Amino acid sequence: MALNETAETTTPSQEAASTVPNGAAQAAAPSGAVETGKKRRRRRRGRRGGGQAAQEAAAAQLVQVEGVLDVNVKGQNACLRSAAKNFLPNPDDPEIPKHLVQKLRLRPGQHIVAQAAPRGKLLVQRVDLVDGAPPEEAWNRPDFSSLTVIDPVRRIRLETTPDELTTRVIDLIAPIGFGQRALIVAPPKTGKTIMLQKIAQAITRNHPNAHLMVLLIDERPEEVTDMRRSIQGEVFASSSDRASSDHLQVAEMTLERARRLVEKGEDVVILLDSITRLARAYNKEIESSGRTLSGGVDSKALEKPKRIFGAARNCEEGGSLTIIGTALIDTGSRMDEVIFEEFKGTGNMEVTLDRALSEKRIFPAINIPQSGTRKEEKLFTEKEYEKIRLLRMALSNYKPVEAMERLLGKLREFRTNEDFLAAV
Repeated sequence: MALNETAETTTPSQEAASTVPNGAAQAAAPSGAVETGKKRRRRRRGRRGGGQAAQEAAAAQLVQVEGVLDVNVKGQNACLRSAAKNFLPNPDDPEIPKHLVQKLRLRPGQHIVAQAAPRGKLLVQRVDLVDGAPPEEAWNRPDFSSLTVIDPVRRIRLETTPDELTTRVIDLIAPIGFGQRALIVAPPKTGKTIMLQKIAQAITRNHPNAHLMVLLIDERPEEVTDMRRSIQGEVFASSSDRASSDHLQVAEMTLERARRLVEKGEDVVILLDSITRLARAYNKEIESSGRTLSGGVDSKALEKPKRIFGAARNCEEGGSLTIIGTALIDTGSRMDEVIFEEFKGTGNMEVTLDRALSEKRIFPAINIPQSGTRKEEKLFTEKEYEKIRLLRMALSNYKPVEAMERLLGKLREFRTNEDFLAAV
């Protein structure tokens, strides 16, 4: 009897199982066991821990990338261009999603340090630095176009050694200030490239804190190499074996980079060789407006070159952009003459080189009467300006060749321009 009672007695687990329909029981516990709450919690914690570990592993795989931001890109993303590659497009350039550009208020020309996912195309996931500062700090910098433009008042001193007469003559005849918009007007074979190199070397020596850039457009490849070996500043070039579209890319990215540096309060100097070739490239690449000027120049072709040259300015809030560009004349091309005439009135300093001087091997081949700086009195002391005025009056009595010969002869007698002016 006891045996029968024992057989008919059910355990609590059996009673619980009996309350669940057969199909549900099989679906809930196919192996005959029911998952407890503790097991479910452990499983969920493991899933969360695995997700966090996956995120940490993905973060560990990010690689650091850097470059100058280019937003003028077809497609969904902006790109980081390499200054070492003259800002030209490259398949390996990291991409930044445009929504990230908008969120961080990034501007073209800013130097970006970021973290990118290395899977396939490098895609930026996080921006660490913008021009050497956290992205939030870069937001507070003023926009280039909002800066107050004033006349150049701080002189760029080019005089270096007693025997370096080219820069000594420029200091006296056509001084350059920070923020100057300077034009070197040059017939072929009058020494413009050598003059640019000497100006660059003088700026590096006398103003080491100035940010020097050299922009070479449609230049011979060997001239690009020579410039890179001759100066210590940055050289960005699109040589004559490159497409016109590359000329525009290099020029526009260089200008954007310079603007961002000015917004930081830096003094930037761009040596541009040449404005004429840059204008030719724009004339070739832009969509025709249907209106052509003399020499085959489209009426819209000079808008952007003028904007680039016109960006030079001295800013009241701090910082400046100086552009010293060359313009070619007497090349036999009517187009070049039209380009020069369009730019002639846009600068506030002009140095004209003379073929008659260069043919006699007189360098610098500067035509003194045709060279000068607007409002040069702001770059000299009152005493210096009076001496300069007397010097120009004396030299005006001679023809260009004789005037330069006399000036060079006098400069050789004195070790510095200061000593020379004291004797005037």
